[in-house]
Amino acid sequence: MRITIKTQEQIEKMRVAGRILVKLDEILRAEIKPGITTLELDKIAEDFIRSQGAVPSFKGYGGFPGSICTSVNEEIVHGIPSKRKLQEGDIISIDMGSYIHGYHGDCARTYGVGEVSPEAGRLMDVTRQSFFEGIRFAKSGHFLNEIGAAIQTYVEENGFSVVREYVGHGIGRNLHESPEVPNYKVPGRGVRLESGMVLAIEPMVNMGSRKIKVLSDGWTAVTADGLYAAHYENTVLITQGEPEIFTLLP
Repeated sequence: MRITIKTQEQIEKMRVAGRILVKLDEILRAEIKPGITTLELDKIAEDFIRSQGAVPSFKGYGGFPGSICTSVNEEIVHGIPSKRKLQEGDIISIDMGSYIHGYHGDCARTYGVGEVSPEAGRLMDVTRQSFFEGIRFAKSGHFLNEIGAAIQTYVEENGFSVVREYVGHGIGRNLHESPEVPNYKVPGRGVRLESGMVLAIEPMVNMGSRKIKVLSDGWTAVTADGLYAAHYENTVLITQGEPEIFTLLP
């Protein structure tokens, strides 16, 4: 699939999809507390996304049963919403997508449940900051692989590890488009970035080893060593200057 350069009209539609997720992040942040189930969070998310005239991007995608992905503690990505109750000290990564006017928005956040350990807090902070280290290179004229190299360097300097099996991606009419966006160094420079490209950049960071395994449900990816993982993602527009992040308030 070739990399699509978005028109101004398409960009505006993607801004709308992104703004829905900005608001959803605020709503979920207020609801996440000990005792709530991940299925309850899923319903809150789906109800809100649909109230905005959009549909959840993930519902039924490849057969995924939830409207959001809810990955708790050692779960890295693609956790399925369930009757599991969150407990004090847990962390939960929520991947959320909205589809409206023919275009997708995609973002992920990791939230602490009540008071979390200092190490869990640092994992979340480093994961979030690694995204911002990466997008220093997300501008026209730079090369794709500069983003992943910056993410990996920052994560490893802080004593954590970067997941290799899952990467970021282009986004637009389809939830996953070209190019793939690794969160780690790969040989070569990758494609030259151009204004109008839209990328979902999403570091997934493990507290211990980068090794993972997928559970028998066929979806949930967990750390092989059982230590915590965090995930942070935004939908990013490449411009001549600083990138525009559709899924964050300015």
